[in-house]
Amino acid sequence: MQLKDLIALTGIPLAIVGGTVVLCLMPRLRNFAFFFLLAGAVVSERMDVNLMSAEWYRGTTRGFEFSLIDICAWAILFSTILTPQRHQKRFYFPASFGFMLLYLAVAIFSVTISQPKLFGMFEVSKIIRAIMVFWAAALHVQSEKELKYLVMAIATAVWLQGLLAIKHRVFLHVDRATGTLDHANSLSMYLCMTGPVLVAAATAAWESKWLKYYCYGAIALACVGSLLTVSRTGIPAFALVTLGATAFCMSWKITFKKLALTTLIVCGLVGMTALNWQNLKERFGETDLEKEKDTKGFENRGQYFGLAKAILNERPNGVGLNNWSYWVSKRYGELTGVPYEDYDDIPRSMLDSPVVYDWGAKYAPPAHNLGIITVGEMGWIGLVAFVLLWMRWFWVGASFFWRRSEAPMRRLGVGIFFALLGVFLQSLTEWVFRQTPIIMTFHALVGTMASLYYLRHREWAYQEALDEEGFEEEMEVSYGRERRRFRHHGGRRVPTGA
Repeated sequence: MQLKDLIALTGIPLAIVGGTVVLCLMPRLRNFAFFFLLAGAVVSERMDVNLMSAEWYRGTTRGFEFSLIDICAWAILFSTILTPQRHQKRFYFPASFGFMLLYLAVAIFSVTISQPKLFGMFEVSKIIRAIMVFWAAALHVQSEKELKYLVMAIATAVWLQGLLAIKHRVFLHVDRATGTLDHANSLSMYLCMTGPVLVAAATAAWESKWLKYYCYGAIALACVGSLLTVSRTGIPAFALVTLGATAFCMSWKITFKKLALTTLIVCGLVGMTALNWQNLKERFGETDLEKEKDTKGFENRGQYFGLAKAILNERPNGVGLNNWSYWVSKRYGELTGVPYEDYDDIPRSMLDSPVVYDWGAKYAPPAHNLGIITVGEMGWIGLVAFVLLWMRWFWVGASFFWRRSEAPMRRLGVGIFFALLGVFLQSLTEWVFRQTPIIMTFHALVGTMASLYYLRHREWAYQEALDEEGFEEEMEVSYGRERRRFRHHGGRRVPTGA
């Protein structure tokens, strides 16, 4: 273990304790910490420590990662539990958490029955980190004020990604823009996830208009950034989820302002498509559906289905969490006619060398399909647990369609539903959901959705209780701050309260 690892093991717990104390004493700083958590997620890999690093391994997680955003998440969570603000509930059971625990339990089971265990432990640690971010968002976001900081953070991160994408294409002449993420497909999935949230925020009834305009600018840059990634799945997925969010969030009343804005957007997209047409043409012409479906191909999508079939025929419980690359390189690649080199044959001198080697062509990459890599690593039981978790997320998100409202606390729920759909669609051809910036942002959004779901049901339960008592009530609800006026009924007067 290196000196930096020892320093991190000592400094991280102290930082969490110190951050918790500061946020308990100055609770207003929690919003800024939450902003940093979300906006900083896209650069989290530049401010983290990687314990027991295995950078040579082509897995989805290559060490016990810990970054500043984790410190923020833990500090927000602990300070909210210890000293909740007046409008915050100290603790509740957020929707989908039970299924998260089920998935975590299956992941741990997968590690215990497989070899090697180290790579699986890397991935389990990331799942736990994501759950902590989920809890931080679920307990912190309990009013419109916290929700506004979430929107500002997401919009700021998208502004950064969009401007960097333009820089990569125009000034650096990079064929596929990556932003601060390590691959164009990662940036594409991030924009598929955040674009619908920004659409929902831009159409919500905020008190300040500047936030809406800030979101409009971020949406424009997200469209540009998505085109510049030249992602064959990401571009259609982004178009689908952003248009879907727009259709369910906007008013269908035709006005001159809407017509002018729509014309401007269409002209801008046509212009950007024309400027980037050669790259788009070459990228989409590289392959076709038949080649991608070929199970005998090399590192196409069809090959991963063939590998998963070979794995499940021998191991119904999979090869172990985060062990796909190890076992495909060791056995299943050769078994299906596409041999790779064995990780166990890497010379120790190369592993210890300060020179960075390119391992790409020698060892198998993760399966470029989230469902395939899940079933190949965790078996059928892992796939079932993962499907149940996603079904619960979609159910919670879909519940915000029942009553149409411009209130931010309702409208953002619709946006997060389409964010889930965007990640799901691109995960059909990618595994990058597991990358730190994406999985952390995703769980912050899911945690926020769980909080909105809880607060809405809390409002309904309160109204039903009043109806059962026979009270007549005029009520105006702003989640976290309730202003109520009661009338006399039956000779009794119900006292007002917040």
